[in-house]
Amino acid sequence: MTDYAKLDAWIDAHFDEEVQFLQQLVQVPTDTPPGNNAPHAERTAELLKDFGLDAEKHAVPAQEVKDYGLESITNLIVRRQYGNGGRTVALNAHGDVVPPGEGWTHDPYGGEIVDGSLYGRAAAVSKSDFASFTFALRALEAVAKPTKGSIELHFTYDEEFGGILGPGWLLEKGLTKPDLMIAAGFSYEVVTAHNGCLQMEVTVHGKMAHAAVPTTGIDALQGATKILNALYAQNTLYQQVTSKVEGITHPYLNVGRIEGGTNTNVVPGKVVFKLDRRMIPEENPVEVEANIRQVIADAAAESAGITVDIKRMLLANSMKPLAGNQPLVDAIQKHGGELFGEPIKAMGTPLYTDVRLYVEAGIPGVIYGAGPRTVLESHAKRSDERVVLEDLRRATKVVARTLSDLLA
Repeated sequence: MTDYAKLDAWIDAHFDEEVQFLQQLVQVPTDTPPGNNAPHAERTAELLKDFGLDAEKHAVPAQEVKDYGLESITNLIVRRQYGNGGRTVALNAHGDVVPPGEGWTHDPYGGEIVDGSLYGRAAAVSKSDFASFTFALRALEAVAKPTKGSIELHFTYDEEFGGILGPGWLLEKGLTKPDLMIAAGFSYEVVTAHNGCLQMEVTVHGKMAHAAVPTTGIDALQGATKILNALYAQNTLYQQVTSKVEGITHPYLNVGRIEGGTNTNVVPGKVVFKLDRRMIPEENPVEVEANIRQVIADAAAESAGITVDIKRMLLANSMKPLAGNQPLVDAIQKHGGELFGEPIKAMGTPLYTDVRLYVEAGIPGVIYGAGPRTVLESHAKRSDERVVLEDLRRATKVVARTLSDLLA
């Protein structure tokens, strides 16, 4: 047997254990908001200890977390040193996830297995890669027994809010500085670039009045409607701005939440909406934000008496490839092609992730892990999120083989 075959065989022999590990991770909720994620970190550390892996617990100070809008964050680092010299490779997956929402036909915290798929919130994104990365590491140590370099597992809890108190916090505090990194992703492509994201909260102020005498008020909703129409018109213009990165098309804007008014018989005095602007890697975030603010100001000026407050909620830069990522791309494409029986493309994704924070710190990284071809297939952020167990098995093998190559 080759070393690769031995790695594969170890993963096959321990796959039931890997699936049980993932089920236990799914069964501890990490809904964000509200973002009480420390209990999941504690449970993960317990389970890792059963495998002989000690996890450092790095709790973000409570006030810092509260000011950020969450309840608790404890980030985990598992460090495995094999000898002097060689690379340090980090594997990062995030445990926080959006709340389940409605429409589930399976318990979102059950970890049920039906027809070869494991169901549950975060089963695909990205607790599946807590499992794939942990068991790839275990296989590597059991079979390849590396003698140089080191592996770090980073299990963090701030991807949904932008990563600043997850990987960003670990990097800022000097707790890690790997040479290369792989972040949670899907199995059929290795992602080398992704979109950026700007999120803003816009408050439109008018003046409340009785609906019987509407002229005594200033209708904030009518003002907001003009602003929204102006913003939606931008989407048509964005189609003319195309990216050269395969897998990424053009910028776009979405208004995902709106609320306002006090009652049916009252002219609304205030309307609040939240927008999400995706930025392609070629765009300048400063220019994008300035343009959005100008569009809003110009539209608001068309309604007498309307004033607007704009608050930036999130600015996540796009991820641009670093030249040093080639060993990662080559290894994943080689082993992924063999194990999945089809080419694994290197490409971009319209998502944004906290991988960008490693890249911004000068650490070459890619996105790869357990999951289907598309976010849509995984049901991530929708009801009945699931991961196909055969994808989990093969992705674990790809990552184990890749680590073996990188530490050879």
